[in-house]
Amino acid sequence: MTPSDPAPSPALSETAEPNPHFHPEAVYPFDARGVAKRFRHAAIFGALEALQAGETMRFVNDHDPIPLLRQMATHFGETVAVAYRQRAAQGVVIDFIKQG
Repeated sequence: MTPSDPAPSPALSETAEPNPHFHPEAVYPFDARGVAKRFRHAAIFGALEALQAGETMRFVNDHDPIPLLRQMATHFGETVAVAYRQRAAQGVVIDFIKQG
């Protein structure tokens, strides 16, 4: 190596910082009641796409979203688990958990 040659760069694993936006076991709230109805499904799907394995989106809605759950099953298959936390006449709370 001559003085004008650049220093070798360290391996990626030596310099890569952990993703500051990834928090395994994290629970992120998503209140669909505050999203315009025409944007809801797109917003929900976008939020689910952004989750990484082990992260959870805690979904709150004013009704049980059966059609949405069918669409999710078709789109995500088994990569998103669904766990009801609350089911009542006034609304639901559902955890959507991104699988590994």
